[in-house]
Amino acid sequence: MSRKYLESDSLNPRTLVSAMIILLLIPITIFFGMYFLNDRKYYFISVLIIIYTMIPFIMIFESQEPRARELVLIAALTAIAVAGRGAFYMIPQFKPVVAIVIITGVSLGAESGFLVGAMTGFVSNFFFGQGPWTPWQMFCFGIIGFLAGILFQKRIIKKTRFSLCIYGGLSTLFIYGGIIDIGSLLIFTFNFSWKALLATYISGFWFNIVHSISTVFFLFFISQPMIEKLDRVKIKYGLIEIE
Repeated sequence: MSRKYLESDSLNPRTLVSAMIILLLIPITIFFGMYFLNDRKYYFISVLIIIYTMIPFIMIFESQEPRARELVLIAALTAIAVAGRGAFYMIPQFKPVVAIVIITGVSLGAESGFLVGAMTGFVSNFFFGQGPWTPWQMFCFGIIGFLAGILFQKRIIKKTRFSLCIYGGLSTLFIYGGIIDIGSLLIFTFNFSWKALLATYISGFWFNIVHSISTVFFLFFISQPMIEKLDRVKIKYGLIEIE
């Protein structure tokens, strides 16, 4: 029996809990790791972030048994994002990760978008290198997927190529680039200053531009085929939806 899919402009309690975790608890955890654990326990902080992102899924399954196909779909999307990041390793910042995370958030909901983003950042860094930047990347990838799901539910963005490309380009440039550059500055120095932040933004500007362009590029070519396939899977098996 498929789960009934209901679209609503109002956020359900699970999404509100997720927002509190993502916007408050996770940033506090990252800063705790930086200032109280000397930025050396990044594996511990990364695992905590993953645990936090599982809380909304526990809420989903508290009244019913979890089905393997739902978890397998999320794992498969994470694997695709990790493989995509690895496949383009030779081109700095030109990666499909943000595009796949956005597609996940729009198709499977905000919580799934954040989970795929966070897991992709963690798992892919076993190939690219773990470090104090890992929690920041997990948060940046995840928050873009989470916001994509929220904005789609609110009908601010649609499942059209144009709408997704606009959101993808802007979110990669300003959300990912803006947050990750702050993280980069704080990783290398605890003496924050606006001049240092400005210098960090300037030095990372072209990297963020390339990353933004790559997100638009991949969304333009893969968003519609992937969304259509995910919609078919959801209809056939009645997978996780925003209720």
